[in-house]
Amino acid sequence: MKQVKGRRTATAAWAITLVVATATGACVPPGKTVQRLSIATGGTGGVNYPYGGAIAKVLSDRLDGVEATAEVTGGSVDNLKFIANDSADLGFVVADALADAYVGQGAFADFGLVPARTLAVLYDSYIHIVTMEDIGIEAVTDLNGRIVSTGAAGSGTEASALRLLAAAGVDLTTVNRQRLGVGQSVDALKDGKIEAFFWSGGIPAGSVLDLAATPGRTIRLLASETLLPSLQRDHGLVGYHVANVPQSTYPGMAEDIQVVAVSNILVAHESMDPQLARRVMEAIFAGHDDLIATHPMAGVLSHDTAVIGSPIPFHPGAIDYYRERGVWNESFATGTVHSIDNVVTP
Repeated sequence: MKQVKGRRTATAAWAITLVVATATGACVPPGKTVQRLSIATGGTGGVNYPYGGAIAKVLSDRLDGVEATAEVTGGSVDNLKFIANDSADLGFVVADALADAYVGQGAFADFGLVPARTLAVLYDSYIHIVTMEDIGIEAVTDLNGRIVSTGAAGSGTEASALRLLAAAGVDLTTVNRQRLGVGQSVDALKDGKIEAFFWSGGIPAGSVLDLAATPGRTIRLLASETLLPSLQRDHGLVGYHVANVPQSTYPGMAEDIQVVAVSNILVAHESMDPQLARRVMEAIFAGHDDLIATHPMAGVLSHDTAVIGSPIPFHPGAIDYYRERGVWNESFATGTVHSIDNVVTP
């Protein structure tokens, strides 16, 4: 792990910061060095920001001499670039963006390889395609010629959205594409400025929940499970799978909806000190109940699930942690990705 060296430079992507104060148990004696850890999360209307804030608090509370903060960012693509540039220590990323970053393709073709390593597979990011019942969009193919937000620039949502649209045969030249975060997308849909939007994250998403609960409005979540074979054929096994969004997730849903989902992963730079990486994982699992209290998506994390679904190798410190708990399979560490076509999902 690289020590912080005044790297909090002014950058638009870091416009808002949730500062997690050092808890009583993590007070640093006079003269002792404070190690500051930055966690790149996502937008305020999604799951990663509150989840990242909870992790930051757990790390600050439970790791002596550590102060952690959760940062609002554009999303996975930006987070991976921050990891590569040593502007963040930990980052929330989706598996498809992570696979691209590891081999330097897709959104990273010009940027280059990102030397990231997996700490834990956290949960499924459900790819939401949200519209309103009265707009008349019933399927992904109906997005031809529509005004659609495909997610914030630099987000994993944007990368996934473009892939789903292509898999559905939507002609992107006919789509009036907006690049808005989930909160902005909800506002724009309410105001009639867009007709649908994509968002990738855990369920329920706060912004989507607020939209669904708005009196006089009924949301429609579009099914996308039929696009999975095309995604896997064109982009390889990068953690894409089908997941169910229960009817009870958002007010107004008429039935369960099957959507494409992708693993959401906590990563660090490969140079993070293995002992620190191990301590981070110890603190996260020791504070698991506190994480669940912040957001229910944290409830799906377990020692067994944390090691399944990464398209890139795990960090040595994380491997040590999982090996001690008897959940590690040596094959998980050897899935080096040489191209998107042979990404290995254990």
